[in-house]
Amino acid sequence: MNKKTILITGGCGFIGTNAAEYWLKKGYRVIVFDNLSRVGAKENLRWLKTQKGLIFVRGDIRNSQSIENTFKKYKPELVLHLAAQVTMVTSVKKPREDFEINALGTFNVLEALRKEAPEACLLYTSTNKVYGEMTDLEVVEKDKRYEYKDFKGISEERHIDPHGPYGCSKCTGDQYTIDWSRIYGLKTVVFRQSGIYGPHQFGIEEQGWLAWLVNAILFDKPITIYGDGKQVRDVLFIDDLLKAYDFALTNIKETKGKAYNVGGASFSLSIWELFDILEKLSGKKFKYSFGDWRPGDQKVYISDISKAEKDFNWSPNVSPKEGVEKLYSWILKNKAAVKRAGVFAQNYPIVK
Repeated sequence: MNKKTILITGGCGFIGTNAAEYWLKKGYRVIVFDNLSRVGAKENLRWLKTQKGLIFVRGDIRNSQSIENTFKKYKPELVLHLAAQVTMVTSVKKPREDFEINALGTFNVLEALRKEAPEACLLYTSTNKVYGEMTDLEVVEKDKRYEYKDFKGISEERHIDPHGPYGCSKCTGDQYTIDWSRIYGLKTVVFRQSGIYGPHQFGIEEQGWLAWLVNAILFDKPITIYGDGKQVRDVLFIDDLLKAYDFALTNIKETKGKAYNVGGASFSLSIWELFDILEKLSGKKFKYSFGDWRPGDQKVYISDISKAEKDFNWSPNVSPKEGVEKLYSWILKNKAAVKRAGVFAQNYPIVK
């Protein structure tokens, strides 16, 4: 009997690597499509090549023929579209590149799906940045964190208001994915994600903040806190996210054409709260200085996940303390790979 096939764009990234392992264990043939431009991608590919049943295709979603040929050759039943430009600062520095990857690249993937695998199910990873700064929501300041005043969390009913090139480009992909279901009947679903973390994450200053801070304390590197450190994000461990992917795709009749806010909900951390966890784990103190707030930075973002709970019976289980300990343990065991990836060689100056 032929194995089912899943295609993962950006499959050598942090989420893609974990997703590849997850679906390999489910007995799928896994096609990983990646251009290896992301920090840590080559290290993840080195590990992925040790897994049986995995096929690597080097390609770029900006090249429509490359992605179309991959769909035509492998005819996937499932598609995870994870390939993206992922940092706000890079998007401000290089807005055309950001647009071509996140907007045009997603269009190319959707068209390849429509032409070559129209019965496949596709999940697109969007971001909470499609909602913008949300300055209309009242926030209260506590000792170590900000909190919403009289507000549970952001639901999908919240109006779209992207801030900056990154928010705009990801929002474009988000809306195209929804509309390609509406217009062409494709089985597509959108996840607006928040604060994902876990093993195989090579966090840099501009993206993957939990892993970046774990790296900093393990390698005794000074860091810059942009703002006051009280910013809060809901945080979601990778194992919980992969279950959400699986449940949403399994229930595609219900989820088709919809967007879901997917995050840790009640599981949230500020920078200071993460400091507390990591300083206890390591027995060290962070070395830090302060910088200006970043453009578009939300003081608080908490997902309302009630739609996901209702439609595909999902909620997160891994607490921040447990998840951070797992991430810390992985990075501690893989310090050589982190060094090779060059996470501290990156220089992303804030563009005013």
